[in-house]
Amino acid sequence: MATGVIKSGICGFTITVKASSEGDEHVKLEITSDCPNFQKIAPELTEVDAYQEMFHKLHTGKVYEVFAKYSPHPSCPGLSGILKTIEVASGLALQQTASITISKE
Repeated sequence: MATGVIKSGICGFTITVKASSEGDEHVKLEITSDCPNFQKIAPELTEVDAYQEMFHKLHTGKVYEVFAKYSPHPSCPGLSGILKTIEVASGLALQQTASITISKE
């Protein structure tokens, strides 16, 4: 199982993604969040095919489709956090912390 905890930024919401796979491309997801948009996303995004998500054209996978349906914020890091967690659970990537640091001068 892989777990991703995404702190979305100025909105203050946190998204937790638990992803599990039995060694193949099928990944089961459990998404919890205090974000009302991700509370709508969670019931529709319970299982994905990791290969479909990672190796198809950008914005054509199920994760993008469901995200676009419910989230008005295309820059939300929750989207990439879900995809990174799917990669690790399916064995397509190694576990590693990712971050975005933004500053204004």
